[in-house]
Amino acid sequence: MAQEKRLMKGNEAMGEAAVRAGCQAYFGYPITPQNELTAYMARHMIEKKRTFIQAESETSAINMVFGAASTGSRAMTSSSSPGISLKQEGISFSCGADLPLVIINVQRAGPGLGGIAPAQGDYFQATRGGGHGDYYHLVLAPKSVQEAADLTYEAFDLAEQWRMPVMVLADGMIGQMMEGVSFKEPKDPAKMPRKPWAVGHQKNREANHIASTQLDPEKFNIVIDERFRRYDEIKAKMQRYEEQECADADLVLVAYGTSARVSLGAMQMARELGLKVGMFRPITLWPFPEKRLSELADPKRKFLCVEMSKGQMIQDVRLTLNGRSEVSFFGRSGGLIPTEEDLLAEIRRILNK
Repeated sequence: MAQEKRLMKGNEAMGEAAVRAGCQAYFGYPITPQNELTAYMARHMIEKKRTFIQAESETSAINMVFGAASTGSRAMTSSSSPGISLKQEGISFSCGADLPLVIINVQRAGPGLGGIAPAQGDYFQATRGGGHGDYYHLVLAPKSVQEAADLTYEAFDLAEQWRMPVMVLADGMIGQMMEGVSFKEPKDPAKMPRKPWAVGHQKNREANHIASTQLDPEKFNIVIDERFRRYDEIKAKMQRYEEQECADADLVLVAYGTSARVSLGAMQMARELGLKVGMFRPITLWPFPEKRLSELADPKRKFLCVEMSKGQMIQDVRLTLNGRSEVSFFGRSGGLIPTEEDLLAEIRRILNK
């Protein structure tokens, strides 16, 4: 029997998914366009007698998440672009301490305070490690309210599996739109296994110390090398993507999130005109699904990267294809969303149709 769907805003759906995933502590600070998520957590975390704190700043919020995650609790924060920038130091510290936690970024237009309309200009920040030092963390990119809920729910498990922060990189469109969504069964935090690495004050247990500090360069080099071996394992096991109509495609659209929704519509319109167009959608932005995309490279096949930015993911597309296929770019910035019609016109121009 199919599970009944609820009509929900994306922000609220991600909040509900986090609660059901067993989130025990949420710390945040208001910013548009993700405020509904914080408001949802305020209501539902408190009613379940879990921890909710509206911090005095984004910097305070991410450090509270650090502290809660250190105890082994499932902890989360959410924000939007400039707020995530303020959390970057804490995210770097969390990666350096190998802490599992969840961060949701409902992107808006930047740089600076920018505007409150949807955008995808945070790709570099998310996938390159926006703070200082050598590190990465998982980045998941939903294209719908349903997928935003599913990936948020899964993010807590992935964070604990790989001992690292996981970022759900949504945007203002996905956060604000309403769609039907079904949810997975709730998890009971009390029944989750204890983490042997966590700090605590239990008797007859060796004290754990969690920090990102290492003052001995030789030892620090070993720690970072071990972490990057884990990153290599993640790259081998966690590359996720969706592809449609790529087998015979003369042109493949590469897009994620809201841009992928636009690209799908334009692809279908192109197919109706007899144009052989496919779509490749990364679901994990880090690790980028380079293995499959590389397999699609062909001198006779062109690629068009579609983004709500001036072009950031296109660098990963070009690096992956490594000159074996022509790559071009189509994008909008400042909070504008590309239309299917405009994208179709660009498709026809590239294919000379």
